[in-house]
Amino acid sequence: MTALPRWLKPVNRVIVVLQRLGIAFFSFHLISVPGRRTGRLRTTPVSPFSVDGQRYIVSIGQTEWVRNARAAGWGVLARGRFQQRVRLTELPVAEREPIVRQFPVQIPSGVSFLVRVGAVAPPGDPDAFAAAAPRLAVFHVEPSGDEGR
Repeated sequence: MTALPRWLKPVNRVIVVLQRLGIAFFSFHLISVPGRRTGRLRTTPVSPFSVDGQRYIVSIGQTEWVRNARAAGWGVLARGRFQQRVRLTELPVAEREPIVRQFPVQIPSGVSFLVRVGAVAPPGDPDAFAAAAPRLAVFHVEPSGDEGR
């Protein structure tokens, strides 16, 4: 996998600001998870999707938010001004394939990014996502019962 593009942080900041102003667009949501050392919530855009009535988030496997989510097991998922505290449970590698196959079908706008950074091989179809499943982080997202924060 190549390094994340330099434009990613500034673009993510813009998406975060717009979402916090109540402007939700495309499939973007914000996930805020506590930092491993500071405990302060760290926020990044994600694109949740559903498979068999369950919500999931797919990401590159070694980003900071993923490491923080693995350590904390929870976060706050927001879209526009709506926030919901959620449990984040990472799927074992053996369970990821059928879920990641749905990502290019449901979130086609996210495919080119994951291909560009080398997380998924071209052409980024369901078979390419299935092959990349061991390198991707896949979180099951469930409401935790604590609304807002």
